[in-house]
Amino acid sequence: MKSLDMYALQMDRTRIGVLVGTGMGGLTAFSNGVESLVQKGYKKISPFFIPYSITNMGSALLAIDTGLMGPNYSISTACATANYCFYAAANHIRRGEADIMVAGGTEAAVMPTGVGGFIACRALSQRNEDPKKASRPWDKDRDGFVMGEGSGVLIMESLERAMKRGANIIAEYLGGAATCDAHHMTNPRSDGLGVSTCIAKSLEDAGVSPEEVNYVNAHATSTLAGDLAEVNAIKKVFKDTSEIKMNGTKSMIGHGLGAAGGLEAIATIKAINTGWLHPTINQDNIESNVTIDTVPNVKKQHEVNVAISNSFGFGGHNSVVVFAPFTP
Repeated sequence: MKSLDMYALQMDRTRIGVLVGTGMGGLTAFSNGVESLVQKGYKKISPFFIPYSITNMGSALLAIDTGLMGPNYSISTACATANYCFYAAANHIRRGEADIMVAGGTEAAVMPTGVGGFIACRALSQRNEDPKKASRPWDKDRDGFVMGEGSGVLIMESLERAMKRGANIIAEYLGGAATCDAHHMTNPRSDGLGVSTCIAKSLEDAGVSPEEVNYVNAHATSTLAGDLAEVNAIKKVFKDTSEIKMNGTKSMIGHGLGAAGGLEAIATIKAINTGWLHPTINQDNIESNVTIDTVPNVKKQHEVNVAISNSFGFGGHNSVVVFAPFTP
């Protein structure tokens, strides 16, 4: 961030914005505040309880540290959050409202309240005796996701501005989309309609045809319903999947919730840059109708033409972003 800070000093900082979202907000601060209230009374609640709990503070603190005064807010759409942020940030640039946006997602929910809450939802894997094999997207023996946390943030800039300053352009954002299943609080539509619509809209926004896409970084959380619904949606959009490779980053790092799309955008861009796809690990007994190459257990070389990265969240929120190699 230091380099961005130095660059900001030479630019109009009112045209550099921050859009970093989170699914859960400051869960530790919130839990500690409630505990203080119950055990010691309201006078013992930290003055940081509210500021560190609210979801917009990730963007706000980043702006305070760097002096960036452009559009600044957060989006919270559960596990679809980061892609919503990329999509919205790119549209600020497209509309001429900003030259640069710092965008992505962050989450730190690995704590008793966070883990306990997802246990209550029956969303987590119970493979506690072998945790390294607990996250296993598309495998017949999957039984839920594994909690992860972290942050994934991209610097998004207009092509004209980036080229003018001689920036090291690592990939091109082509487009994105957001839709809703309008179905259930936690379960996806089994027919994948909301997801397939979102993928189709993202390709339309990006100006590319389904035939041009040859890599999918899937949402693939390792849940019974979600994994297959996503595959159904992908097959609806991409009639011929023989050239497509699809992997699940969450098989190795767990589900970062609001940060997941940010982490997976970085994995997607690294695949574009290096020509290597990381494996989907723990692929021992793949579901029979998953006929797309999931890069099982061992990494593969693959020249990415156009890539999509999928993220879906509780509430039926769907988000897809499209990346490609940058060619001057």
